[in-house]
Amino acid sequence: MLQVKTANGKVWQVDIKKDVILVDNSSFSWDLVPLGLNRFHIIYNHQSFNAELIKADYAAKTFTIKVNGFLHELALQDRFDLLLEKMGMSQVNSKKINEVKAPMPGLILDIKVSVGQEVKKGDPLVILEAMKMENILKSPDDGTVKAIKVAVRQNVEKNQVILEF
Repeated sequence: MLQVKTANGKVWQVDIKKDVILVDNSSFSWDLVPLGLNRFHIIYNHQSFNAELIKADYAAKTFTIKVNGFLHELALQDRFDLLLEKMGMSQVNSKKINEVKAPMPGLILDIKVSVGQEVKKGDPLVILEAMKMENILKSPDDGTVKAIKVAVRQNVEKNQVILEF
């Protein structure tokens, strides 16, 4: 069982059985022909549709598809996602990180960002020298640098806040 939501709030319950697809408990019959990589031709209710998968994030279960030239954002939840949501635990793993701390004592060699700069997950933030090795501290998530709490050539202790998002 899957729940499919569109960006405009439309929701469908989809159940894929061995020989049949049920959408909102009604049989769903279509003719689907692959046309190439991520492109399909669909006939449904005597209408023809050209569909293309534009973007897929399998971890987040979000997809962008184009149907007859129109983009549609879809979010899927399986039965486990729905159960976690029902129990109020759907946001347990999405803890927002608001600061970066020094993972070990060391010396700040370089600061690669500035206050107000937007960063993406994995962007280099600071170079920290520890035990004669240079360590590049990277952004744990997308965000905007709110404050830089250290300076170049400054010694830092383990768990000292280096910057805030």
